[in-house]
Amino acid sequence: MRAEKPVLVAVGDVETLAAAESLIREYLQFIAETARSHYQLRFDIEAMIASDLRDESKFYPPSGRFYLVRYAGDYVGVGCLKRLVASVAEIQRMYVRDAARGLGVGRLLVEQLLDDARDMQCRAVRLESLRALGAAHALYRSVGFVEIASYADNSMKKYQSPEATESYRASVLFMELVL
Repeated sequence: MRAEKPVLVAVGDVETLAAAESLIREYLQFIAETARSHYQLRFDIEAMIASDLRDESKFYPPSGRFYLVRYAGDYVGVGCLKRLVASVAEIQRMYVRDAARGLGVGRLLVEQLLDDARDMQCRAVRLESLRALGAAHALYRSVGFVEIASYADNSMKKYQSPEATESYRASVLFMELVL
């Protein structure tokens, strides 16, 4: 008997939108707890979810991409790509449930998002990730990302108090892959 493989599914209908909302909420709750406990940072999860799901210019084609990963009948991962400027995209909301880690779900997502960035004529892909998330950084480094200085307008700016900006920047690893 052949083992089932994880499958990418584009978000675009009622079922996938509901699954994406659930996974992004789970991810952001995890990130919020990590940010609070490690860095004393707080942000507005509900505003982030609303923006992620309803702003069609953010993660949806033609300016972005929005995927789930389905495995063994369940949605187990999510990953998004958004265009920052004409030649640069950013990976966001990369998350794999604990039960699916080690199955190649994260690699499947990141490789697809990089292929999409190339198809969108981007010359670089960036991301920002809490410093406490070492396993994620290992995945990103394995596909060629390197650490860079912080870039303008971090993605959390709209979701936290202005006073927290410097603390946030100190808590995050900024990375880039030149395509």
